[in-house]
Amino acid sequence: MTSAPLLMVLATLLFALMGVAVKYASAHYGAGELVFYRSAIGAVMIGAYARWCGIALRTPVPAMHAWRSATGVTALALWFYAIEGLPLGTAMALNYMSSVWMALFLLGGAVWLGASRVDSRLIAAVLVGFAGVALVLRPTVQTEQAWYGLAGLSSGLLAAIAYLQITALGRAGEPDVRVVFYFSLGGGALGAALASVTGWHAHDTRGLLLLLAIGTLATVAQTLMTRAYTLGATLTNASLQYLGIVFAALFGVWLFDDALTWPAVSGITLIIAAGLAATYLQARTPHDAGVTTLHPPEA
Repeated sequence: MTSAPLLMVLATLLFALMGVAVKYASAHYGAGELVFYRSAIGAVMIGAYARWCGIALRTPVPAMHAWRSATGVTALALWFYAIEGLPLGTAMALNYMSSVWMALFLLGGAVWLGASRVDSRLIAAVLVGFAGVALVLRPTVQTEQAWYGLAGLSSGLLAAIAYLQITALGRAGEPDVRVVFYFSLGGGALGAALASVTGWHAHDTRGLLLLLAIGTLATVAQTLMTRAYTLGATLTNASLQYLGIVFAALFGVWLFDDALTWPAVSGITLIIAAGLAATYLQARTPHDAGVTTLHPPEA
């Protein structure tokens, strides 16, 4: 049996390769089109897998899936947009801020409920995470890349909200395959709507191959990561998940001549450290406090 750590490493590598394909494809396609084709391919693959496994796709909670798809697909579109204009490692790091946003939600919930004591370590993790964001975005905040940076940061925020909704769907008894399938359907619908506004582009052989790669890599990586979370320890998987940022940064340097400045490297390191700390602290918080553990991206 393949070990969970190996599955997680392979999944993060495939997600980074998907980012490479998105970067190349964004020169020809808009974010809406990329979301549509990525989701359509995923829906076909997941639908076929569900049929093969005998998993029913009919759901008793369509409204919950609709809300989860709306937030998750918007996060995906913003992330693809950020990949277009930012160094690949930076875009990946901003998206992985979702665990830090989760910690911020936890702190906000504790204050809202009148908790007498707030975990200072979570506060520190949040502050470290945003210090990392300030470092990786420092060269871009006064240039035309500022909107891409804001999009990347927003994608992490919306991904954190989507994780909360995934947890609610799990508690409602929805299997992972069904959650992913409806996420893909929602991505196809919302991606098509966005592309209808911004415009569709004609295909060539290179473009079609890139779109196929995006959909296939994302679906396979998602499947491997979900399996790793099923087999292995959450904290171990969450730690290995951050290898995706490292892979993306290395691909960016190799393929796109991205500059890895010391502020950027320091910022990415702080984001990874903050994300790991936040995940660890949330996993140690009692479940009755309404805490959710970090789920795989796009799950």
